[in-house]
Amino acid sequence: MTTPMTETVDMQALLSRIAELEQRVAALEQSPAQSIEDRLAMVVFSGDLDKAIAAFIIATGAASMGLEVSMFFTFWGIGAVKKQKVFSGKNLLEQGFTAMLPGKLGELGLSQMNFFGAGAQIIRNLMKQHDVASPEELFAMARELGVRMVVCDMSRELLGIKDEELVDGLETGGVATFLGDAARAKVTLFI
Repeated sequence: MTTPMTETVDMQALLSRIAELEQRVAALEQSPAQSIEDRLAMVVFSGDLDKAIAAFIIATGAASMGLEVSMFFTFWGIGAVKKQKVFSGKNLLEQGFTAMLPGKLGELGLSQMNFFGAGAQIIRNLMKQHDVASPEELFAMARELGVRMVVCDMSRELLGIKDEELVDGLETGGVATFLGDAARAKVTLFI
């Protein structure tokens, strides 16, 4: 049971909270989205060829339109920026991951209708027939356009991926690196 005194205290707390929220809204309205820049921040989580192709097409398209682009490769998506498999210096579990995961962009399979790798080859052939840049060409184009490519440190450590397995010149970083880019981006994607 509430008393008139309790209702008065609750009403004062409520009015105080409303006044505080009105001040915060006014401050936000005075400087809307000032930190938003012409950027695209993308998480590449998938290790599927078709999704990597989409990621690189979007990245190169955005970069050619003048956006600053960052791609954050994590977990299975790291396969798109690997150049080889290295087994030495790894424990048994890490060697298992190395054996089971693709060693480079050219070894990624499709998300649908992969057919033990035949689907990926069919898509590559279709891309060639239709004069569509190959995944490797899209990757090179992204680098030429200045796309920032960051490999997730935590995922790399969990999967036992060594520096020498990665394409040269990539950055490494954590979630804070991605969030720093995403916080300023007009567009954020998760592929």
